[in-house]
Amino acid sequence: MQSKTLGYFLIALVDLGAVLGIVEHGRADRVVRVSTSAASAKMVAVEPGVRLEVLDWGGPQGATPLVFLAGLGDTAHVYDDFAPRFTEKYHVYGITRRGFGASSKPEPTDANYSADRLGEDVVAVINALHLDRPVLAGHSIAGEELSYVGTRDPQQVAGLIYLDAADGYGFYDPVRGDIQIDLLDVKRRLDAFRAGEIYDRAFVEGLRASTLQLNNDLQREDERIAELAGVPPPPAIPLAVWFGMEKFTKIDAPAMAIFACPHDMSPAFRGPLEHDRMAQAALKANDLKRCTDQSNAFERAMPADPVVRIADANHYVYRSNPDVVIRAMNDFMEKLP
Repeated sequence: MQSKTLGYFLIALVDLGAVLGIVEHGRADRVVRVSTSAASAKMVAVEPGVRLEVLDWGGPQGATPLVFLAGLGDTAHVYDDFAPRFTEKYHVYGITRRGFGASSKPEPTDANYSADRLGEDVVAVINALHLDRPVLAGHSIAGEELSYVGTRDPQQVAGLIYLDAADGYGFYDPVRGDIQIDLLDVKRRLDAFRAGEIYDRAFVEGLRASTLQLNNDLQREDERIAELAGVPPPPAIPLAVWFGMEKFTKIDAPAMAIFACPHDMSPAFRGPLEHDRMAQAALKANDLKRCTDQSNAFERAMPADPVVRIADANHYVYRSNPDVVIRAMNDFMEKLP
């Protein structure tokens, strides 16, 4: 019973869309794909001893730079077939984040892989290549890197495009909260106190607000978990990365998001859930509610019409629905100043 309860709790913590992406990546993308891309590659230093692989698919001289950031577990080569479709109008690049592919792999500490650190890497590449206000497009966990730049260095970019990347790690909805981010918020406050932060009224009020929010999250999760009986625990790698998430509540750069809403759930229905119709129905309902609530929150926070929802799309939305994604991206970029 203990392991079963833990499984329910773990899936409550992890964004289902990203788990689907990891499942799909683990099953399908293990097959070596022959790329038709002619991207050149270089290594760019972002801090002493750390270099990132940067791909260059080319584009017109003087064109606006478009930089792709991959999802969890992927490298920039995941865009080898997609990125060249923009080279007629944009100069297109891709960055492989630290820890993956040909990029450096520092020790897996919080400091080395936090959202801040990964976002700083992106800014370092922009500066090293002398890119003039590029558009950043990121998939899945890359949403936190987009939001870091859009929050801390918005003047560096012309716009941000979230490719099924605007869940809690990319945009925190204070109305609904996010159990993982709120859990980390409480942990960080306690860690700061242990490291010497003054125990005063401000500290107590901050901790009280964080714990109240986490308590509200847990009450909602108790109801949600009751509907997810029989769901196996998610993979361990996403859980480890999730502990570097931060709370981004306001994005100061022009931004749009493409949501797979609801997701194509077939990757999650392989194996133990293949014949469990009740569990499948519960997962579908949960995913529809989650992506609808999150996309609505993002839409309320951003000006104009920044949200595109594609029903029954894969988490790798630029693969399952490339033409829709390309059209939405071009529409957004053409309107940027």
